[in-house]
Amino acid sequence: MIRNILSLNKEISLKFVKNVSRRNVKSFSSQKLQPVKLAFTIYENYTSKAAPFVIIHGLFGSKQNWTSLCKAYSQKIEPPRKIFAVDLRNHGDSPHSENHTYAHLAEDLRLFLEDNGLEKIFLMGHSMGGRCAMLFALTYPKLLEKLIVVDISPINVSPNFSGMSKIIDVMNRTEMPKNVVLSQARSIVEQQLAEVIPDKGVRAFILTNLMATEDKSYKWRANVPTLLKAFQEVGRFDVENTAQYTGETLFIGGEKSDYLPKTDFPKILKFFPNAQLKYIEGAGHWLHAEKPNEFLKITIDFLNRPSAG
Repeated sequence: MIRNILSLNKEISLKFVKNVSRRNVKSFSSQKLQPVKLAFTIYENYTSKAAPFVIIHGLFGSKQNWTSLCKAYSQKIEPPRKIFAVDLRNHGDSPHSENHTYAHLAEDLRLFLEDNGLEKIFLMGHSMGGRCAMLFALTYPKLLEKLIVVDISPINVSPNFSGMSKIIDVMNRTEMPKNVVLSQARSIVEQQLAEVIPDKGVRAFILTNLMATEDKSYKWRANVPTLLKAFQEVGRFDVENTAQYTGETLFIGGEKSDYLPKTDFPKILKFFPNAQLKYIEGAGHWLHAEKPNEFLKITIDFLNRPSAG
């Protein structure tokens, strides 16, 4: 199923201890980077004093996408450390905002660290979350111990990205049913999505965003109108040419994906001079879901290796 999902659109990214949710809806001026408080799940090892590991999802994903991997990380990372999976703004259980730029996402992450007393972290982001992680590293390098960027480049945009606009548009035009159970609502909404999204696997992923409301209707958990307006922003990644993060960095891509081309790596090194590049054979954009064992091995080896210096 994952392979079929990737063939349509590769930009779609895919409570074990304590689940923290923030459901306040707020709007902010586009002229001011006012951060929002992010919802998160913590996989906690109470004996750990090591730098925590923070994971951020991609477009239309959520912290829930990483549950299985977070449990594995909490058992296999040495030394043990707290694991945080967060929901970015306009996704999951985090607040909605009229703004959705990488600058806003990075400031949200900074506030998350501040609110949780995290002085230094290991950070990993997938796709849109990977670009958020990169900007955070370039802006606040002293707050990171190591960085992992999953199948996304800061240099170019995948040709497959443009197809996402059609998916967001049909989500924005969806007529939500009322007074039906969730299974019926999913079926009704899926019929509308099928007009634009022929692949059932993609529709199933999008439908994970469907949620019931208090008035017995349904809505998208993600802030679809804002994400539609911010589509070009999500595709663009603007950083100063002089910006650098010199800490240890792992770029990990899927061999079958075109989101992290090898030809970008020389330019990537200008921003991340201490980076290494690895690919997982036979994997696409959702490499962590397609090849979880291989993904865990590569990332855990990188995380467990003592930091240079």
